[in-house]
Amino acid sequence: MTRRSRRALPAAITAFVLLAVSALVAACAIQLIVGETPLLSYDVLAAGLHDMTWSAPAVAAAGGVVGAVGLLLLLVAVVPGRARTAALDPHTSVSVRGLRNALRSAAQVDGVESAVVKVGRRRVKTVVRTRRAVVDGLADAVRTSLDHRIGEFALVRPPQVLVRVKTSRSPS
Repeated sequence: MTRRSRRALPAAITAFVLLAVSALVAACAIQLIVGETPLLSYDVLAAGLHDMTWSAPAVAAAGGVVGAVGLLLLLVAVVPGRARTAALDPHTSVSVRGLRNALRSAAQVDGVESAVVKVGRRRVKTVVRTRRAVVDGLADAVRTSLDHRIGEFALVRPPQVLVRVKTSRSPS
């Protein structure tokens, strides 16, 4: 099971727009019931719409905008979001954040000052910083440690491990 990100932002925007339109319609209806002049006069709105034809530029523009918004919302709904989990087997998974934290911990081999790990679908990119003057073999040690830790997770598709070593020697 691969959990996908939620579509909270498009859903919230759509809900907010529908709420605003509904509140406007409700306010106008209540004002008509009470006998006051409404915010949007039904007569003015109906007369303006009655005078328009299907070939009017305003109708085409409004249709284009509504169509574009509809296609955008459909695209957002259909295109899958970023995976938030990595599959261990067909029925279990681990969060990408948990995997990243475990790999960051595994990258802390002897001589590594800090490590930044980015977990993708096919690759794990790691940048380690060291104060060593000679960094020969450090990238291999980190890669071996990360490969071992990934092996412990038994991922369905083990990612390729890329390691980059940066020296951050302080001036003496």
